[in-house]
Amino acid sequence: MSTPPPLAITGVTGTVGGLVARELAGKGTELRLLARTPAKAPELPGAVVLRCDYGDRALCERSLEGVETLFMVSGRESENRLDEHRAFVDSARAAGVRRIVYTSFMGAAPDAVFTLARDHFHTEEHIKAAGLDYTFLRDSLYLDFLEPFGGPEGVIRGPAGEGRVAAVAQADVARSAAAVLRDPKAHARTAYTLTGPEALTLEEAAEIISDVRGRPFRFHNETIEEAYESRRKWPAPPWQYGAWVSTYTAIAAGDLAEVTDDVERLTGRRPLSLAELLAG
Repeated sequence: MSTPPPLAITGVTGTVGGLVARELAGKGTELRLLARTPAKAPELPGAVVLRCDYGDRALCERSLEGVETLFMVSGRESENRLDEHRAFVDSARAAGVRRIVYTSFMGAAPDAVFTLARDHFHTEEHIKAAGLDYTFLRDSLYLDFLEPFGGPEGVIRGPAGEGRVAAVAQADVARSAAAVLRDPKAHARTAYTLTGPEALTLEEAAEIISDVRGRPFRFHNETIEEAYESRRKWPAPPWQYGAWVSTYTAIAAGDLAEVTDDVERLTGRRPLSLAELLAG
C-alpha cells in the first residue's frame, strides 16, 4: 500500500485501542496503526503500522501525514502526560489532521476531584484551540478494573463512602469509538459520556463480584489519611498517590454517579453490567 490509510488509531497495543482497531478492520476498514513499539501492534488486514510516540514531535508529524481522522487514546499516566498530549495535538495540526476523536474522562474539568480528569479537560481545550473538529468520549471508570482493585485478598480499599460509580466496560467504550469513527462527520464537535447501565456503590460492586465468583469479596471504606498510608507500600511520586486516592474521593463526591444512554445511542446495544462482564 503506497499511501497509508487516512484513519489512524493510537493505543493499538492496549485494550481499548486494540479493540477499536480489530472491530474496524473486521468490517473491512483500512487503518493506520500508530504504536510506540510497532512490533507489538496487532496484525490486521488492510492495516499499516507506523511508529509514533506522543512526546516526539517530528516523528509524530511524519507518522500523521495524510491522516484525516485520528483516534487519540489518552497516553500513559505520567507527570508529563498533559505536555505529551499537547505536543501530539500540535503534531496532528501541523500534519494536516482534520479531526480528533479523543478518549477523555467523565466530568473532565479544571477543578475535578479526580486529579487526572483535570489533564483530560486541558487536553480537550487544547484540541479545540488547535481548530480541529473533535469528538470527546468521556469514559467513566472502567468496569473491568473493579475486581482487580480488590487485589489477591479480595478487598477494595478506598475513601469512596456510599458514593456511586456508573462504571463502563472497556468493550463498550471501544464499540462506541468504532461507531463514531465509521462516520466521524456526524459526531463532530460533540462530547459523549460513556457509562454502564447502573450506578453502584463499591459495597454493591463487591457483593456482585462475590456472588459471581463464589468467593469472599468486600469493600473497606478508608479515611483519606488511611488511603494514602495504605498505598505507600508501592513506591510512587506524589502525583500518583493523589491520582490513586482521588479515584475514590471522586466517587464519594458523586462525580461518577451519572448514568447516560450514550453507549446505547452510539452502538444500538445496552452496555454491559458488572455481573454480565464478570460472567463473560
